[in-house]
Amino acid sequence: MSAGQTAEPLAAATKKKVVDWKLGLGVLVVLALLTLSLFTGVYNVFDGEFGGEMFAITRIPRTIALVLAGAAMAMSGLVMQLLTQNRFVEPTTTGTTEWAGLGLLLVTIVYPNASLSTKMIAAIVASFVGTMVFFMFLRRVSLQSSLIVPIVGIMLGAVVGSITTYLALATDTLQNLGVWFAGSFTSVLRGQYEVLWIVALVAIAVFIAADRFTVAGLGEEIATNVGLNYNRVILLGTGLIAVATGVVTVVVGNLPFLGLIVPNVVSMFRGDDLRSNLPWVCLLGIGIVTVADLIGRTIIMPFEVPVSLILGVVGSVVFVGLLLRSRRHA
Repeated sequence: MSAGQTAEPLAAATKKKVVDWKLGLGVLVVLALLTLSLFTGVYNVFDGEFGGEMFAITRIPRTIALVLAGAAMAMSGLVMQLLTQNRFVEPTTTGTTEWAGLGLLLVTIVYPNASLSTKMIAAIVASFVGTMVFFMFLRRVSLQSSLIVPIVGIMLGAVVGSITTYLALATDTLQNLGVWFAGSFTSVLRGQYEVLWIVALVAIAVFIAADRFTVAGLGEEIATNVGLNYNRVILLGTGLIAVATGVVTVVVGNLPFLGLIVPNVVSMFRGDDLRSNLPWVCLLGIGIVTVADLIGRTIIMPFEVPVSLILGVVGSVVFVGLLLRSRRHA
């Protein structure tokens, strides 16, 4: 009997309906937000001389980027939390984003005229290495409290970030580093965002492997007992997280705490079945990023506030709240 055949019955025990009327209502709300995003901006696409052209060059690509980036980072957080069995981890609390930035910087130093695809590959490889370092650390060190895990991840990320900043100062590329970590959709234009479609393939792969990730989230011993190759699933999950984080970092930048907020909110209401939760996680991730982008575009119009700033403020408050809630329950 294969690993997939043995894993599916165990995951089916807690499985819920993937599609229901509540999900349909959520889709309608998110579609309304995306429609509002299409028509929000300084340039009036209705009265302007080049309104139609501006709409196609900037508004449509930006809205598509909101969908893909929001879904990708929320989904990455969900998979990472399952594989680490910890509610407080996601790409920005495990150093994955900082490793992606280091990969971007290194390829820029070595090859200043690198194409977008080359930068993307470097960011993905660095993200994969950084995430594997974090996973190996968790497997070799026994931590008494789950609250320590994100602190360790943030510490590792700070070390990598410090190295990246030093290299940027030494090579006069600090400005590029600031742009990469700004987390803004301002520079998303037609012809520059299309690589984000890769994360749609990642989402499909996560949905296909959802039952395996769910079983792996029960622990190595249980997963092995039901015939699942635990190490292979960890490797697959790490690869998918690295691809999503690397691509989003190259095109958009840092979106802090998104992968932390969304999976926790969804799991509070729906449990931990990845397959049934994935549409909700993607939908809520898109909604939160879109709302943050709308606030950033309108709060000091005609200027923009980076989405990362808004997500960082809200996410840090939610993060502290989750820590206090976990400690109170413990």
